[in-house]
Amino acid sequence: MATTAETRLTPPEATPAAGLGRLGTRRALPESVRAAVLAALGGTVTELAFSERSWWAAAVIGVAVLVLALQRASARRAFGIGLLWGLGFFLPHLWWANEAVGPVPWVGLAALESLIVAAGCAGAVVALRWPLAHRQPLVGAGVFAVVWTTAEQARQVWPFGGFPWGRLAFSQVDGPLVRLAPLGGAPLVSFTAAALGFVLATVAMTVLARTGRRALLMIAVAALIPLGAGVLPIPTGPQAGVLTVAAVQGNVSTPGLDAFAQAREVLENHVDGTQALLADVRPGELDVILWPENASDINPRVDLRASQSIDGAAASLGAPILLGTDRRTGDARYNDMVLWEPGRGPTFSYSKQVPAAFGEYIPWRSFFRLFSPEVDRVRLDMARGSEPAVVPIRVDRLGRTVVLGTPICFEVAYDAIVRDAVRSGAEVLVVPTNNASFGFTSESIQQLAMSRFRAVEHGRAAVQISTVGVSGVIRPDGTLVDRTELFTQDSMLAELPLRTSTTMADRLGDAPTVLVVLAALGAIGIGWRSGRRSQLRDRSAR
Repeated sequence: MATTAETRLTPPEATPAAGLGRLGTRRALPESVRAAVLAALGGTVTELAFSERSWWAAAVIGVAVLVLALQRASARRAFGIGLLWGLGFFLPHLWWANEAVGPVPWVGLAALESLIVAAGCAGAVVALRWPLAHRQPLVGAGVFAVVWTTAEQARQVWPFGGFPWGRLAFSQVDGPLVRLAPLGGAPLVSFTAAALGFVLATVAMTVLARTGRRALLMIAVAALIPLGAGVLPIPTGPQAGVLTVAAVQGNVSTPGLDAFAQAREVLENHVDGTQALLADVRPGELDVILWPENASDINPRVDLRASQSIDGAAASLGAPILLGTDRRTGDARYNDMVLWEPGRGPTFSYSKQVPAAFGEYIPWRSFFRLFSPEVDRVRLDMARGSEPAVVPIRVDRLGRTVVLGTPICFEVAYDAIVRDAVRSGAEVLVVPTNNASFGFTSESIQQLAMSRFRAVEHGRAAVQISTVGVSGVIRPDGTLVDRTELFTQDSMLAELPLRTSTTMADRLGDAPTVLVVLAALGAIGIGWRSGRRSQLRDRSAR
């Protein structure tokens, strides 16, 4: 029987999508309504895998529900289904954007991200017209997963430099699939989660179609992949000694965008929090003190009062301070992490390479001003740094220089930024961030999950240190060993294992991404040709 352009995602003999509409009712819902409901439900279920809940299996289930919604969909209908799934996911997932800048930018960002998901779904149904994907569900799972992962990679670069929030990989930090991260990074973990979603949907469809043998095979695959991933070892021990650190969360008195107007108070909060460490450690016991992004929005390199406050705090503990500040040169500003040594002042700085669109710079300012005057809160656009995210620190106790990887804030979401830091010698990761603009939303927890993922991916201990929380200390296997709460003044002490070996993900670099994109384009091309041939056969048969 010829396959038409309205292609099923399942083999011709397993067509239970119609049966799904009959479950519990005499009369099936119209297929378009059923698909729309499933799509929105799938996106909402997927969000349960993120944030505080971290129900990692919900991501697989949410993708499975999307696959069910895509049954018999044309590319055009699949685009709409993918858009609904994306809105069901991104609207709650990015709620923190509404807290920071209001409903129009929040909905706009969610819609842009959803459009990429929609394009991926349209590409997937085209690719799945390949007859082999019909006959072999595992091939179909691979085809769906490469297209899905390609869409995720597209969100790393578009729009406005990319926004890779909400990748399936970042939902897996409390599940077994995260152990695949050292092998192929976020692309491999997202690929596996998406493939498992397809397999789970196939299980549901084959059970309803009463093709028990195929269902048993799919159940075995769905069970064995997480079980196999879960036993993969992740080394956590030190390879080059340990680094004794303190991380200081200074807090702000007023959450929201107004926090930036409290620069002097925020700086003094971090100074006070640092000096309070003397109750627990003696001067000279710490190798470095970690302050967050925007800990001193008053640049201490040009402000004498700020310089004296920071130098006094560093001197009181006999340790350098790594702190976030800014730097202005002409018509641009930079987001810097500065190493401040007691008695010497600033000795090294790293400038953020990927400023956040609409938060640190405004693309198409005159156009977006038509929708929200909030764009003019960013008066001076932030420029991009050009050097890897590393800061070298001389540790006399070890008799050598230790290199810290320092992706700033949202940079932790970008594969290449963190990987380049590790390749440049980073032995531990420090993720300084400022979450004051997002209130009591889940943004900081979502970011902490990314920091945990990067720890596993690169085999490095990590510290996320925030101005207001949530901050955390993370082992190289992603285990969270200490954390703070939102909008509290707090500090953490830790001995971090220094590791120098690189993972396979580090060594492979962009190769998994290139492979996935090429496979997706090839599958879409083959599927398109197969669909065209099927249409020609149908026309000739008439």
